[in-house]
Amino acid sequence: MTDLLSDNDALYLLSAWFSPSYPVGAFSYSHGLEMAVEQGLISDQTSSENFVRHILTHGAGQLDAQLLSAAYKAAQSSGGGDGDKALKEISELAAVFGATRELTLESQAQGAAFIKVTRDCWPNPALDRLVKIWSGPYAYSVAVGVAAAGANLPLQATLTAYLHGFAANLVSALVRLVPLGQTDGQKTTTALMATITQLAQNPPADHLDQLASSTPMLDFFSMQHEQQYTRLFRS
Repeated sequence: MTDLLSDNDALYLLSAWFSPSYPVGAFSYSHGLEMAVEQGLISDQTSSENFVRHILTHGAGQLDAQLLSAAYKAAQSSGGGDGDKALKEISELAAVFGATRELTLESQAQGAAFIKVTRDCWPNPALDRLVKIWSGPYAYSVAVGVAAAGANLPLQATLTAYLHGFAANLVSALVRLVPLGQTDGQKTTTALMATITQLAQNPPADHLDQLASSTPMLDFFSMQHEQQYTRLFRS
């Protein structure tokens, strides 16, 4: 295995990839929270924190952590043979695992955008390999896991940055939707730190036959969001 990047180089690259200015369109998505706000289930800092924490621990957060980790490890293997087979299987599984049309769009649109801009700006042989063996669609978590392995980034730091970016985008959406003040938004982000750190340090097991999520209410809100009369977000 190639040596990992230095701490400073890794920090710079992860900061670039998960900066709000990285053009993956994350700001366009609310992960179904727009309908939860309209229904009155999210109305303040406490309910915002509870919803986002549940998504992290029982929904897309832990699911993405598992897929990212599996893609990272598969991409670390030498090209060809079992490594390519494993990476393709992970990509296929991730592509069909979305609970609703909009949540699937949220992941795949960001995944495609991430691959395009990263290949253009940060040459990455692992992403080139992914595109060669799998024509898409690409889940965002898988794209990030492959890119991180190709860039020799530490897995735990990548998971922390990815999960923070995911949670921060949800908080940003709630700041606009509730509306949640900027200070309460930051209090929410602060309160989620321990959850994100724990999940990054101990991602779910690598057994992909155990992939699961348990956020049925949020999935229902996502389905309702498809027909919401007035909306700001794509999911």
